[in-house]
Amino acid sequence: MKPLRLRRLSAQAALIPTWVIVIFAYLGTILWTIRISFTSSGILPKYDFVGFEQYERLFRSARWIISVQNLAIFGVMFIVGCLVLGFLMAVFLDQRIKGEGIFRTIFLYPYAMSFIVTGLVWAWILNPTLGIQHAMHNWGWTSFSFDWLARGDRAIYMVGFAGIWQSAGLVMAILLAGLRGIDEDIWKAARVDGIPTWRVYISIVIPMMSGMFVTAIVLLAIAVVKVYDIVVAMTGGGPGISTEVPAKFVIDYLFNRQNIALATAAASVMFVAVLVVLGPWLYRQYFRKERRAA
Repeated sequence: MKPLRLRRLSAQAALIPTWVIVIFAYLGTILWTIRISFTSSGILPKYDFVGFEQYERLFRSARWIISVQNLAIFGVMFIVGCLVLGFLMAVFLDQRIKGEGIFRTIFLYPYAMSFIVTGLVWAWILNPTLGIQHAMHNWGWTSFSFDWLARGDRAIYMVGFAGIWQSAGLVMAILLAGLRGIDEDIWKAARVDGIPTWRVYISIVIPMMSGMFVTAIVLLAIAVVKVYDIVVAMTGGGPGISTEVPAKFVIDYLFNRQNIALATAAASVMFVAVLVVLGPWLYRQYFRKERRAA
């Protein structure tokens, strides 16, 4: 018994540095950020208390409202697009096609690039003076116009399209693992009963893969909340503030406008948004399983 207890104590002692980092570097900074959001801090932090003044200023700011609206547009487009495209690619690869490894690499390769690289690539492709429009004009189609990245009412959709191109491969990998876990007897029974393939996917396969879809949605939703680098690389938040997002709002007010209190208030709102996204998933993954086991 003593050697077993010693091993357990040794394992717990080895985790002490990790717990210290979690408590001070993560929980400590989160609590500090929330605390500063209730102050009047400017270029340097203060420790006075002004209540919800910064949050009132935040939600009166047209720039913040536009950034939230852009995040909603980007989020819906990004999550739905990645799920649909990722699922279609997973179904395609699940047909045991020749050269599956090559196609899998091609589909997953964009995810190996950072959002910064993805944004720069698509900024060049969609630039009216350098990319697709310029190439079409050189080929003789001078009436062709594709300047969406330079138009304030459409630029956010181009950012969403670039995000889908980058992240759909991740969803493909997750859902392909789920498809490969489907019992072959289900497909045999469906073929015997004459059930169309599309109906099998909708009525049987997708419900069986609900856990995989939830995992993919959570990962994509977290990426949506913290999206920043692809916007900076593609548009810099422009034209004007038409592609502004909350993360860029926080960075700009923290470093460029030296308004720590307003920046931390925005960051705290984003933190709550992440908790809202993670809450149902954590409950499903851990707490509900513990109740069932009990």
